[in-house]
Amino acid sequence: MSAIQTQPAARAEGLRKIYGSGDAAVEALRGVTLDLVAGEWTAIMGPSGSGKSTLLHILAGLDAPTDGKVYIGDVDLTTLNDKQLTQLRRDRVGFVFQAFNLIPTLTAEENITLPLDIAGTDVDPAWFDTVVDTIGLRDRLDHRPSELSGGQQQRVAGARALLSRPAIVFADEPTGNLDSRSGAELLAFLRTAVDAHDQTIVMVTHDAHAAAHADRIVFLADGGVVDEMRAPTAERILDQLKSMEG
Repeated sequence: MSAIQTQPAARAEGLRKIYGSGDAAVEALRGVTLDLVAGEWTAIMGPSGSGKSTLLHILAGLDAPTDGKVYIGDVDLTTLNDKQLTQLRRDRVGFVFQAFNLIPTLTAEENITLPLDIAGTDVDPAWFDTVVDTIGLRDRLDHRPSELSGGQQQRVAGARALLSRPAIVFADEPTGNLDSRSGAELLAFLRTAVDAHDQTIVMVTHDAHAAAHADRIVFLADGGVVDEMRAPTAERILDQLKSMEG
């Protein structure tokens, strides 16, 4: 990663999100301002109801803020119509969700290339090989999801997210449905994507051991950023979360 970054991979400015109205209104985000550095892995953590998933969905263009601005690169998502948003997500954003979202009738290889196939974009064979070798599933490419373990399915989802060389990958509790070994495999894959390929990753997680793989932790509470941590360890993260709950 270069010492000088021209601009963040994504950023939020004064983000507010209100669900409902009147007495039933809930303010999920209260003026969040945040820069997400290119070529870095940022984990977003906080107690239940702190606004983590809401923030991730708005940053990824899956939900719209009530107020404030969201940028991916230099593009203000709040100025785009639905068609432009769909195209931006397709061209510049990767997603890894807790539910793997694989198509059961397609092979692992077909699932990995699906977004590019839908977009009518050619697959770069050299990059495909790099991604497949990074996830370590070359001997499983012709298998359907039902023939893969949960960890293998999630690595396929991770490969799909990286194949289009997105500007940024959003991961929402990506290890939530995995056993510890499968989770470790996925986290190692994401770490390699950052270190070897300058990928930018933003991950929501409640798991301190998963978050410890990141470069930076951003802590949310009551819809606002309350702290951040660099060079995190699971112990330091757990201490921070305990202090927030106290």
